[in-house]
Amino acid sequence: MSADWRQNPDSAALQERLEHVYWIGGGSGAGKSTIARRIAAKRGLRVYATDDVMADHARRSTPKDSPLLHTFMAMDMDERWVHRSPATMVETFHWFQGEGFTMIIEDLLRLPRESGVIVEGFRLLPRLVKPLVRVSGHAVWLLPTPELRQAVVESRGGSAWRFLGKTTDPDKALRHLLERDRMFTNILRDETQRLNMRAVEVDASLTEDDLAQRVAGILGL
Repeated sequence: MSADWRQNPDSAALQERLEHVYWIGGGSGAGKSTIARRIAAKRGLRVYATDDVMADHARRSTPKDSPLLHTFMAMDMDERWVHRSPATMVETFHWFQGEGFTMIIEDLLRLPRESGVIVEGFRLLPRLVKPLVRVSGHAVWLLPTPELRQAVVESRGGSAWRFLGKTTDPDKALRHLLERDRMFTNILRDETQRLNMRAVEVDASLTEDDLAQRVAGILGL
């Protein structure tokens, strides 16, 4: 695979190579994975879940190309989730700042193009995705309300947040995590508006069927 796309990430050639890709980004708890799987199953598409490759991408990264990631990995649990403010957590969280995004592109370029691919995950930042799409409707971001995010946390139970139990103050860690995610969702909202990209506000009144139908319509599926 030629590496010239790294120097020209907005080139027409790269857009053409990724024309079969559909992008579903958004905040945590918005239903990205569920909606992506539903649409893919109905349309016979492949799903590429960016959450599933985070560990692999972390292993493939270096301190030079992913300094925030390696700083994060060197922290203990309290340093990650208790001692830093949510604002600092947003500003320094590696995936929120686009570290490792080139690995997502590399992975996608290796996949066969016989069928379409739905890429989903919070790592899909609008400013990074926009240069890759020839048709703006091939990308959408799901923006959960804080109330929905809280409900998702409660519905998932303690097992989903077991890692916060490794801190000395799990309640504070959870508050920080929720506030960090709220701030990140607001950043996505502002960025999609500024770049004229599509977004869907997701609250508890929106059923899974309705959300899947709306997202499929935006993606032209």
